Amino acid sequence: MNEALNPTTIAAPFGAYNHGIKSAQQGHIVVTSGQLGLAPDGTCAQDVTGQAQQCFANIDAILEQAGCGRDAVIRISAFVTAREDFATYMAVRDAWLADVTTKPASTLLIVSGFTREEFKVEVEVTAFMAE
Repeated sequence: MNEALNPTTIAAPFGAYNHGIKSAQQGHIVVTSGQLGLAPDGTCAQDVTGQAQQCFANIDAILEQAGCGRDAVIRISAFVTAREDFATYMAVRDAWLADVTTKPASTLLIVSGFTREEFKVEVEVTAFMAE
């Protein structure tokens, strides 16, 4: 079981995440590469919602192959190319985490771009699987 770390001596998280996560179990770490909004057939949605949903679908597939699920995620790092896409990305992330009891730590950066111009979102996660 993961433990949320939210010290009362710092400002509370302003979204569906925790400042830190502590795991007291032995196990394995699963780290994904950054996932873009590419579907298995190579297509890419034009909007941030579609791309973010595909990023998380790709992450679900990686976690499943590793033998774990969303509840094992302890950190999310995400990147968007426009400040105005912040809330849209967060809504998709929050929906993806809706059934997760202990929300992971989370970072979101605004970047100038990715390898292809149509990419608007990239997401990577770290998960911890208890033995």
